[in-house]
Amino acid sequence: MSEITRNKKKVAVVLFNLGGPDSLNAIKPFLFNLFNDKYIITLPSVLRFVVAKLISIRREKFAKTIYANTGGKSPILEETLSQKKALKEELIKNSDITFELFICMRHWHPMTAEVVKNIKNYEPNEIILLPLYPQFSTTTTASSLNEFAKNLSKEFIDKIKLKTICCYPLDEGFIDSHVKLIEDKLSDKVDLSNYRMLFSAHGLPEKIVKSGDPYQWQIEQTVLKIISKLQLIPKFKNIDYKVTYQSRVGPLKWLDPNTEDEVKIAGKENKSLIIIPVAFVSEHVETLVELDIEYKQIAVDHKIDYVRVPTLSANELFIKSLANMILNFSSNDPGCLSSSNFNRICPDIYSKCPCKAS
Repeated sequence: MSEITRNKKKVAVVLFNLGGPDSLNAIKPFLFNLFNDKYIITLPSVLRFVVAKLISIRREKFAKTIYANTGGKSPILEETLSQKKALKEELIKNSDITFELFICMRHWHPMTAEVVKNIKNYEPNEIILLPLYPQFSTTTTASSLNEFAKNLSKEFIDKIKLKTICCYPLDEGFIDSHVKLIEDKLSDKVDLSNYRMLFSAHGLPEKIVKSGDPYQWQIEQTVLKIISKLQLIPKFKNIDYKVTYQSRVGPLKWLDPNTEDEVKIAGKENKSLIIIPVAFVSEHVETLVELDIEYKQIAVDHKIDYVRVPTLSANELFIKSLANMILNFSSNDPGCLSSSNFNRICPDIYSKCPCKAS
Protein backbone atom coordinates (compact mmCIF):
# COMPACT_ATOMS: atom_id res chain seq x y z
CA MET A 1 0.00 0.00 0.00
CA SER A 2 1.41 3.43 -0.97
CA GLU A 3 1.92 6.24 1.58
CA ILE A 4 -0.75 8.34 -0.24
CA THR A 5 -3.32 5.55 -0.05
CA ARG A 6 -2.47 4.82 3.59
CA ASN A 7 -2.89 8.48 4.63
CA LYS A 8 -6.06 9.10 2.66
CA LYS A 9 -9.12 9.83 4.81
CA LYS A 10 -11.56 6.91 4.91
CA VAL A 11 -15.18 7.68 5.72
CA ALA A 12 -17.94 5.17 6.34
CA VAL A 13 -21.40 6.51 5.48
CA VAL A 14 -24.29 4.60 7.00
CA LEU A 15 -27.69 4.85 5.28
CA PHE A 16 -30.50 3.97 7.69
CA ASN A 17 -33.97 2.80 6.79
CA LEU A 18 -36.72 0.69 8.32
CA GLY A 19 -36.23 -2.40 6.17
CA GLY A 20 -38.82 -4.88 4.97
CA PRO A 21 -39.31 -8.62 4.52
CA ASP A 22 -37.33 -10.14 1.66
CA SER A 23 -39.71 -13.12 1.29
CA LEU A 24 -43.15 -14.19 2.43
CA ASN A 25 -41.53 -16.35 5.13
CA ALA A 26 -39.78 -13.26 6.49
CA ILE A 27 -43.01 -11.36 7.11
CA LYS A 28 -43.78 -12.73 10.57
CA PRO A 29 -40.26 -12.23 12.02
CA PHE A 30 -40.10 -8.78 10.43
CA LEU A 31 -43.40 -7.82 12.07
CA PHE A 32 -42.16 -9.16 15.39
CA ASN A 33 -38.97 -7.10 15.16
CA LEU A 34 -41.01 -4.02 14.25
CA PHE A 35 -43.48 -4.26 17.12
CA ASN A 36 -40.84 -5.39 19.63
CA ASP A 37 -39.10 -2.04 19.13
CA LYS A 38 -39.43 -0.04 22.36
CA TYR A 39 -39.70 3.17 20.34
CA ILE A 40 -42.82 1.84 18.60
CA ILE A 41 -44.52 -0.14 21.39
CA THR A 42 -43.71 1.74 24.58
CA LEU A 43 -44.41 -1.07 27.02
CA PRO A 44 -42.08 -2.85 29.46
CA SER A 45 -39.93 -5.39 27.62
CA VAL A 46 -41.79 -8.52 28.75
CA LEU A 47 -45.20 -7.12 27.81
CA ARG A 48 -43.83 -5.71 24.57
CA PHE A 49 -42.44 -9.14 23.62
CA VAL A 50 -45.87 -10.74 24.17
CA VAL A 51 -47.68 -7.99 22.23
CA ALA A 52 -45.20 -8.23 19.36
CA LYS A 53 -45.67 -12.01 19.19
CA LEU A 54 -49.46 -11.65 19.08
CA ILE A 55 -49.44 -8.89 16.44
CA SER A 56 -46.99 -10.73 14.20
CA ILE A 57 -49.11 -13.89 14.32
CA ARG A 58 -52.41 -12.09 13.77
CA ARG A 59 -51.18 -9.77 11.01
CA GLU A 60 -49.09 -12.29 9.06
CA LYS A 61 -51.87 -13.51 6.77
CA PHE A 62 -53.09 -10.00 5.99
CA ALA A 63 -49.54 -8.77 5.43
CA LYS A 64 -48.90 -11.59 2.98
CA THR A 65 -51.82 -10.38 0.83
CA ILE A 66 -50.28 -6.90 0.87
CA TYR A 67 -46.79 -8.06 -0.09
CA ALA A 68 -48.23 -10.30 -2.81
CA ASN A 69 -48.74 -7.03 -4.71
CA THR A 70 -45.00 -6.31 -4.62
CA GLY A 71 -43.69 -9.72 -5.68
CA GLY A 72 -43.89 -11.36 -2.26
CA LYS A 73 -41.33 -9.06 -0.66
CA SER A 74 -40.55 -5.46 0.15
CA PRO A 75 -38.76 -3.48 -2.58
CA ILE A 76 -37.06 -1.22 -0.02
CA LEU A 77 -33.64 -2.92 -0.05
CA GLU A 78 -33.38 -2.79 -3.85
CA GLU A 79 -34.44 0.87 -3.75
CA THR A 80 -31.83 1.65 -1.11
CA LEU A 81 -29.15 -0.21 -3.06
CA SER A 82 -29.91 2.03 -6.06
CA GLN A 83 -29.61 5.10 -3.85
CA LYS A 84 -26.35 3.82 -2.42
CA LYS A 85 -24.86 3.25 -5.89
CA ALA A 86 -25.89 6.68 -7.17
CA LEU A 87 -24.70 8.39 -4.00
CA LYS A 88 -21.30 6.73 -4.07
CA GLU A 89 -20.82 7.80 -7.70
CA GLU A 90 -21.72 11.38 -6.76
CA LEU A 91 -19.28 11.39 -3.83
CA ILE A 92 -16.44 9.98 -5.95
CA LYS A 93 -17.00 12.75 -8.52
CA ASN A 94 -16.83 15.53 -5.96
CA SER A 95 -14.23 14.50 -3.40
CA ASP A 96 -10.84 12.84 -3.04
CA ILE A 97 -11.92 11.28 0.26
CA THR A 98 -12.40 7.52 0.21
CA PHE A 99 -16.06 6.84 0.99
CA GLU A 100 -17.64 3.46 1.62
CA LEU A 101 -21.41 3.28 2.02
CA PHE A 102 -23.24 0.82 4.26
CA ILE A 103 -26.98 0.12 4.32
CA CYS A 104 -28.37 -0.46 7.80
CA MET A 105 -31.98 -1.61 8.15
CA ARG A 106 -33.65 -1.39 11.54
CA HIS A 107 -36.01 -4.38 11.44
CA TRP A 108 -34.68 -6.68 8.72
CA HIS A 109 -31.44 -7.46 6.94
CA PRO A 110 -28.87 -6.02 6.66
CA MET A 111 -29.37 -5.42 10.39
CA THR A 112 -27.35 -3.25 12.71
CA ALA A 113 -25.06 -5.80 14.37
CA GLU A 114 -23.79 -7.20 11.06
CA VAL A 115 -23.38 -3.73 9.56
CA VAL A 116 -21.29 -2.50 12.52
CA LYS A 117 -18.97 -5.51 12.14
CA ASN A 118 -18.54 -4.70 8.43
CA ILE A 119 -17.73 -1.08 9.28
CA LYS A 120 -15.13 -2.24 11.82
CA ASN A 121 -13.46 -4.34 9.13
CA TYR A 122 -13.37 -1.30 6.83
CA GLU A 123 -11.36 0.63 9.48
CA PRO A 124 -12.62 4.15 8.73
CA ASN A 125 -11.26 7.38 10.23
CA GLU A 126 -14.78 8.75 10.47
CA ILE A 127 -18.38 7.52 10.42
CA ILE A 128 -21.24 9.68 9.11
CA LEU A 129 -24.73 8.50 9.96
CA LEU A 130 -27.41 9.49 7.46
CA PRO A 131 -30.98 8.34 8.13
CA LEU A 132 -33.15 8.04 5.03
CA TYR A 133 -35.92 9.52 7.15
CA PRO A 134 -35.89 13.23 6.17
CA GLN A 135 -38.05 14.21 9.16
CA PHE A 136 -36.91 13.13 12.61
CA SER A 137 -39.08 10.86 14.76
CA THR A 138 -38.29 8.82 17.82
CA THR A 139 -40.05 5.86 16.13
CA THR A 140 -37.69 5.84 13.14
CA THR A 141 -34.53 7.94 13.41
CA ALA A 142 -33.99 7.66 17.17
CA SER A 143 -34.68 3.93 17.08
CA SER A 144 -32.14 3.38 14.29
CA LEU A 145 -29.45 5.63 15.75
CA ASN A 146 -29.71 4.24 19.28
CA GLU A 147 -29.56 0.66 18.05
CA PHE A 148 -26.46 1.60 16.05
CA ALA A 149 -24.84 3.29 19.06
CA LYS A 150 -25.53 0.24 21.22
CA ASN A 151 -23.85 -2.09 18.73
CA LEU A 152 -21.03 0.35 18.03
CA SER A 153 -20.08 0.43 21.69
CA LYS A 154 -19.51 -3.33 21.55
CA GLU A 155 -16.99 -3.01 18.73
CA PHE A 156 -15.33 0.40 19.17
CA ILE A 157 -14.30 2.57 22.07
CA ASP A 158 -13.57 6.24 21.20
CA LYS A 159 -11.23 5.70 18.31
CA ILE A 160 -13.42 6.88 15.47
CA LYS A 161 -15.07 10.26 14.95
CA LEU A 162 -18.84 9.89 14.68
CA LYS A 163 -21.07 12.49 13.00
CA THR A 164 -24.84 12.24 12.67
CA ILE A 165 -27.18 14.09 10.33
CA CYS A 166 -30.35 13.75 12.36
CA CYS A 167 -32.74 15.26 9.78
CA TYR A 168 -33.05 17.46 6.71
CA PRO A 169 -36.70 18.56 6.36
CA LEU A 170 -35.72 22.04 5.15
CA ASP A 171 -32.64 21.18 3.13
CA GLU A 172 -32.72 23.14 -0.14
CA GLY A 173 -31.70 20.18 -2.30
CA PHE A 174 -34.27 17.94 -0.65
CA ILE A 175 -37.01 20.54 -1.22
CA ASP A 176 -35.91 21.22 -4.81
CA SER A 177 -35.98 17.50 -5.63
CA HIS A 178 -39.62 17.32 -4.50
CA VAL A 179 -40.52 20.43 -6.51
CA LYS A 180 -38.87 19.05 -9.66
CA LEU A 181 -40.63 15.67 -9.36
CA ILE A 182 -43.99 17.40 -8.92
CA GLU A 183 -43.32 19.66 -11.90
CA ASP A 184 -42.28 16.72 -14.09
CA LYS A 185 -45.26 14.58 -13.11
CA LEU A 186 -47.71 17.38 -13.88
CA SER A 187 -46.00 18.72 -17.00
CA ASP A 188 -48.99 17.71 -19.14
CA LYS A 189 -51.53 19.43 -16.88
CA VAL A 190 -52.25 23.03 -17.84
CA ASP A 191 -55.15 23.82 -15.52
CA LEU A 192 -54.87 22.64 -11.90
CA SER A 193 -57.84 24.62 -10.57
CA ASN A 194 -59.83 21.45 -9.83
CA TYR A 195 -56.91 19.58 -8.26
CA ARG A 196 -56.01 19.17 -4.61
CA MET A 197 -52.56 18.12 -3.45
CA LEU A 198 -52.36 15.68 -0.57
CA PHE A 199 -48.88 15.60 0.96
CA SER A 200 -49.08 12.18 2.56
CA ALA A 201 -46.76 11.08 5.35
CA HIS A 202 -46.74 7.96 7.49
CA GLY A 203 -48.89 8.60 10.54
CA LEU A 204 -48.03 8.42 14.22
CA PRO A 205 -50.16 8.00 17.32
CA GLU A 206 -50.96 11.45 18.71
CA LYS A 207 -49.48 10.57 22.09
CA ILE A 208 -46.01 10.27 20.54
CA VAL A 209 -46.21 13.79 19.13
CA LYS A 210 -47.62 15.12 22.41
CA SER A 211 -44.63 13.60 24.23
CA GLY A 212 -42.35 16.03 22.36
CA ASP A 213 -41.66 14.22 19.07
CA PRO A 214 -41.05 16.87 16.34
CA TYR A 215 -42.11 14.68 13.40
CA GLN A 216 -45.44 16.39 12.66
CA TRP A 217 -43.91 19.87 12.93
CA GLN A 218 -41.08 18.89 10.57
CA ILE A 219 -43.51 17.38 8.05
CA GLU A 220 -45.52 20.60 8.03
CA GLN A 221 -42.37 22.70 7.57
CA THR A 222 -41.29 20.55 4.62
CA VAL A 223 -44.67 21.03 2.96
CA LEU A 224 -44.70 24.79 3.55
CA LYS A 225 -41.32 25.10 1.91
CA ILE A 226 -42.30 22.94 -1.08
CA ILE A 227 -45.49 24.95 -1.55
CA SER A 228 -43.63 28.28 -1.32
CA LYS A 229 -41.38 27.19 -4.19
CA LEU A 230 -44.20 25.65 -6.23
CA GLN A 231 -46.21 28.86 -5.99
CA LEU A 232 -43.46 30.68 -7.88
CA ILE A 233 -44.56 28.60 -10.89
CA PRO A 234 -47.70 30.18 -12.43
CA LYS A 235 -49.87 27.07 -12.70
CA PHE A 236 -49.26 26.18 -9.04
CA LYS A 237 -49.87 29.71 -7.74
CA ASN A 238 -53.26 28.99 -6.17
CA ILE A 239 -52.98 25.25 -5.69
CA ASP A 240 -55.24 23.67 -3.06
CA TYR A 241 -53.27 21.43 -0.70
CA LYS A 242 -53.42 19.52 2.60
CA VAL A 243 -50.97 17.63 4.79
CA THR A 244 -52.34 14.15 5.52
CA TYR A 245 -51.24 10.98 7.32
CA GLN A 246 -51.61 7.36 6.23
CA SER A 247 -51.11 3.79 7.46
CA ARG A 248 -52.85 4.05 10.83
CA VAL A 249 -53.32 0.79 12.74
CA GLY A 250 -54.70 -0.15 16.14
CA PRO A 251 -57.09 1.56 18.53
CA LEU A 252 -54.99 4.63 19.45
CA LYS A 253 -55.81 8.13 18.23
CA TRP A 254 -53.53 8.90 15.27
CA LEU A 255 -52.55 12.13 13.56
CA ASP A 256 -55.23 13.73 11.43
CA PRO A 257 -56.32 14.22 8.75
CA ASN A 258 -56.17 10.66 7.47
CA THR A 259 -55.12 10.33 3.81
CA GLU A 260 -57.75 7.69 3.03
CA ASP A 261 -60.51 9.88 4.48
CA GLU A 262 -59.29 12.86 2.46
CA VAL A 263 -59.38 10.82 -0.76
CA LYS A 264 -63.04 10.02 -0.01
CA ILE A 265 -63.79 13.66 0.77
CA ALA A 266 -62.20 14.77 -2.51
CA GLY A 267 -64.27 12.17 -4.36
CA LYS A 268 -67.49 13.51 -2.86
CA GLU A 269 -66.44 17.05 -3.80
CA ASN A 270 -65.52 15.91 -7.34
CA LYS A 271 -62.02 17.25 -6.71
CA SER A 272 -59.15 15.57 -8.57
CA LEU A 273 -56.09 14.59 -6.58
CA ILE A 274 -52.31 14.83 -6.69
CA ILE A 275 -50.71 12.55 -4.07
CA ILE A 276 -47.18 13.39 -2.91
CA PRO A 277 -45.34 10.99 -0.55
CA VAL A 278 -43.53 13.67 1.44
CA ALA A 279 -41.80 11.54 4.07
CA PHE A 280 -41.00 8.37 2.07
CA VAL A 281 -37.78 8.53 0.03
CA SER A 282 -38.22 5.10 -1.54
CA GLU A 283 -41.08 3.06 -2.92
CA HIS A 284 -42.46 0.37 -0.65
CA VAL A 285 -45.81 -1.14 0.30
CA GLU A 286 -47.17 2.10 1.74
CA THR A 287 -46.74 3.79 -1.65
CA LEU A 288 -47.07 0.90 -4.12
CA VAL A 289 -50.06 -0.74 -2.43
CA GLU A 290 -51.70 1.75 -0.09
CA LEU A 291 -51.42 4.79 -2.36
CA ASP A 292 -51.31 3.16 -5.81
CA ILE A 293 -53.93 0.45 -5.32
CA GLU A 294 -56.14 0.99 -2.29
CA TYR A 295 -56.54 4.78 -2.32
CA LYS A 296 -56.49 4.97 -6.10
CA GLN A 297 -59.45 2.59 -6.23
CA ILE A 298 -61.43 5.01 -4.07
CA ALA A 299 -60.67 7.77 -6.58
CA VAL A 300 -61.64 5.52 -9.49
CA ASP A 301 -64.93 4.69 -7.77
CA HIS A 302 -65.64 8.42 -7.45
CA LYS A 303 -64.54 9.03 -11.06
CA ILE A 304 -61.91 11.65 -10.19
CA ASP A 305 -58.43 11.97 -11.66
CA TYR A 306 -55.74 10.58 -9.35
CA VAL A 307 -52.09 11.49 -9.96
CA ARG A 308 -49.38 9.99 -7.75
CA VAL A 309 -45.99 11.69 -7.71
CA PRO A 310 -43.16 9.15 -7.28
CA THR A 311 -40.89 9.02 -4.24
CA LEU A 312 -37.48 10.68 -4.47
CA SER A 313 -35.68 7.31 -4.79
CA ALA A 314 -32.49 7.87 -6.81
CA ASN A 315 -33.65 11.22 -8.23
CA GLU A 316 -30.58 13.18 -9.32
CA LEU A 317 -31.32 16.30 -7.26
CA PHE A 318 -32.04 14.23 -4.16
CA ILE A 319 -28.82 12.24 -4.50
CA LYS A 320 -26.86 15.48 -4.98
CA SER A 321 -28.46 16.90 -1.84
CA LEU A 322 -27.45 13.83 0.18
CA ALA A 323 -23.92 14.02 -1.22
CA ASN A 324 -23.65 17.69 -0.29
CA MET A 325 -24.75 16.94 3.28
CA ILE A 326 -22.15 14.19 3.59
CA LEU A 327 -19.37 16.37 2.17
CA ASN A 328 -20.32 19.29 4.44
CA PHE A 329 -20.36 17.06 7.50
CA SER A 330 -17.06 15.46 6.58
CA SER A 331 -15.33 18.83 6.18
CA ASN A 332 -16.88 20.37 9.33
CA ASP A 333 -17.21 19.28 12.92
CA PRO A 334 -20.88 19.79 13.85
CA GLY A 335 -20.73 17.55 16.88
CA CYS A 336 -22.48 14.26 17.34
CA LEU A 337 -25.99 15.17 16.23
CA SER A 338 -27.09 17.95 13.92
CA SER A 339 -29.66 18.79 11.30
CA SER A 340 -28.30 19.24 7.79
CA ASN A 341 -27.52 22.94 8.45
CA PHE A 342 -25.63 22.13 11.69
CA ASN A 343 -28.30 23.73 13.89
CA ARG A 344 -31.32 22.72 15.89
CA ILE A 345 -34.36 23.68 13.81
CA CYS A 346 -37.15 22.50 16.13
CA PRO A 347 -38.92 24.85 18.56
CA ASP A 348 -38.06 24.22 22.21
CA ILE A 349 -41.44 22.58 22.92
CA TYR A 350 -40.21 19.51 21.01
CA SER A 351 -38.21 17.94 23.80
CA LYS A 352 -37.44 14.77 21.81
CA CYS A 353 -35.44 16.71 19.21
CA PRO A 354 -31.93 15.28 19.63
CA CYS A 355 -30.10 18.49 18.68
CA LYS A 356 -29.09 20.89 21.40
CA ALA A 357 -30.75 24.31 21.46
CA SER A 358 -28.61 26.90 19.75
